[in-house]
Amino acid sequence: MPRTVHLEWEGREYEYNPKSADWYWVLGIVAVAFAIAAALFGNYLFALLIIVAATAVALHAAKEPHVHQFRLTDAGLMIGDEFHPFSRMESFTVFEAIDGELPPLLSIKTESVWHPHLEIPLDPGTEDAVYAYFLQNVDEAEHRPTFVDVVSAWLGF
Repeated sequence: MPRTVHLEWEGREYEYNPKSADWYWVLGIVAVAFAIAAALFGNYLFALLIIVAATAVALHAAKEPHVHQFRLTDAGLMIGDEFHPFSRMESFTVFEAIDGELPPLLSIKTESVWHPHLEIPLDPGTEDAVYAYFLQNVDEAEHRPTFVDVVSAWLGF
């Protein structure tokens, strides 16, 4: 079923912040310290889990974000080839940085188990058009940062 595209833009998956060598050293030292503590208490599986998790965080920190294609259609939002219909969206809001340093961000809460919270970067200047179109199709509600958002920002992601 062809969908009419009303607005189209590109955006990065997340804002990339390159990490210094010191950041990786701190991550490694903290991970090794916690793994040694877990091993001293006889919890070898937890020690292994800490090392695996620290490795995953380091690999994610080194990876540059993908650029996604976003298309606002008459029935929902396309992110690449993945379709998110308006009927499965609970609420939305648009965040705009006061200082204008960060791009505007579209926050969507959905009924999906796999994607319960979407944060979509918007091209500067398109936030009013996106807001108006979403307001016709989805309820607007206040969205607060989740615990994961706060921890991610604190870690520099």
